[in-house]
Amino acid sequence: MNAQRRCGVLMHVTSLPCRHGLGDFGPQAHAFVDFLADAGQSLWQMLPLTPINAGAGNSPYSSYSAFAGNTLFISPDMLVRQGLLRQAELDREPSFPTGRVDYAVAASWRSRLLEHVFDNVFPRLRSDAVFERFCRAEAFWLDDYCLFTALKREHGGAPWYRWGEGLRLRRPADLERARQRLGYDILRERYLQFLFSLHWRNLHEYAASRGVAIIGDTPIYVSLDSCDVWSHRELFELDDQGLPVFCAGAPPDYFSETGQMWGNPIYAWERHEKDGFGWWRSRLAHESRRFDMVRLDHFRGFCGFWQVPACEPTAENGLWIPGPGRRLFTELVGSIPGLSLLAEDLGVITADVTELMDEFGFPGMKILQFAFSPDMGKNAYIPHNVVSNCAVYTGTHDNNTSRGWFARELDEAGRARLSAYAGREVREDQAADVLIRMALGSVARLCVIPMQDYLGLGEEGRMNMPGVAGGNWGWRAEDGAMTASLASRMRRLADIYGRIPD
Repeated sequence: MNAQRRCGVLMHVTSLPCRHGLGDFGPQAHAFVDFLADAGQSLWQMLPLTPINAGAGNSPYSSYSAFAGNTLFISPDMLVRQGLLRQAELDREPSFPTGRVDYAVAASWRSRLLEHVFDNVFPRLRSDAVFERFCRAEAFWLDDYCLFTALKREHGGAPWYRWGEGLRLRRPADLERARQRLGYDILRERYLQFLFSLHWRNLHEYAASRGVAIIGDTPIYVSLDSCDVWSHRELFELDDQGLPVFCAGAPPDYFSETGQMWGNPIYAWERHEKDGFGWWRSRLAHESRRFDMVRLDHFRGFCGFWQVPACEPTAENGLWIPGPGRRLFTELVGSIPGLSLLAEDLGVITADVTELMDEFGFPGMKILQFAFSPDMGKNAYIPHNVVSNCAVYTGTHDNNTSRGWFARELDEAGRARLSAYAGREVREDQAADVLIRMALGSVARLCVIPMQDYLGLGEEGRMNMPGVAGGNWGWRAEDGAMTASLASRMRRLADIYGRIPD
């Protein structure tokens, strides 16, 4: 990504307004790209696009695969345009709530549609040369994932470590019998991943044509109940039953007094290094092809990670363990042409993290909601201390909206510091605009603002509250929220602060 000053928004695909229950890659996504281009925005940052697990609260950071796509993003409207569905089938959709995603209802309805699409194309699918090329090109992850998904369906959704021993341990004879037995289900999943790739490529290419670069998001860890762990057990610290010996997490911090117990298995980094970090090279090359820039979540975990015994109820009693650091990124940067990474360097940051980012030139993240501490003048997130090689945000998907932060989380002393820094008294209804202007006016090369802040939303617009199991990831913009007047205002601000690319 070039060195020009740029700005954009953070908004997940699910949050797009859409008549079909949640946002997808269809007409509304293309219309949002048009809105961004009209608004002078050249960046669209979204959350991970991988399959979600309803049992993990539908979090995009808890996925069954580090490579596969979330088939909920396949657009019903585009399927009609492709001639794979009739419009009448969409007219019979259930009633969906506005402003929120009902994942259970949306997933059930969309799954039925997709099964119907596959039934229609099945007779001619094996003669589809484009589909066959896709399957060959993506075989390094697609074959295992489609078998994993078919087996999970056969087992009623049970995690892989509760399957029979032959399947759990991937004995070749048992896997071959499963492939024969589940051939139809496996082929259906291949086709759905093919549709995901078609619809995504169409959106990505359209965004590029409008001058909008897309920033993706790659979690550092994968879920225990994932195809990645099932098919590569040797790359994780597991016992002989496939259960984690240690879990990943984060120590106590701003978000949680007892830390965050994520439950993800820890990588066996010495085994990764033996083959030149091959799994990581495949993963980041895949993400680099999918996105223009990749945000690496929990970047500090590559230098040192918080390891917690799996038996612990909270993350308080963990230890910092050294990570692969420079050795890993030397391999990644050297083997993946054009790799563009954004390091999520929030939390407890030590000198080795900063040195690693500096060595490879990775921009970090600065969050203005963290800036107004009692030592405000020296705070690393305050605008006058922000450096050029970074991305500045008002908040992230884990923060409250700026209006909600001001009203619910910032104490009177913090509000006084914000007002003093702004040079005027700041009210609740002004908080988002004040932070947006500070972010845009900083020297940071990249500036990304959550869409909720441009919309002036309060706590009702919050996407995620870390440490809270339910009720997250559901916010969705109302129809008509992205108006021409809002685009005009955003463009004026982008122009004032020199963030419209030449």
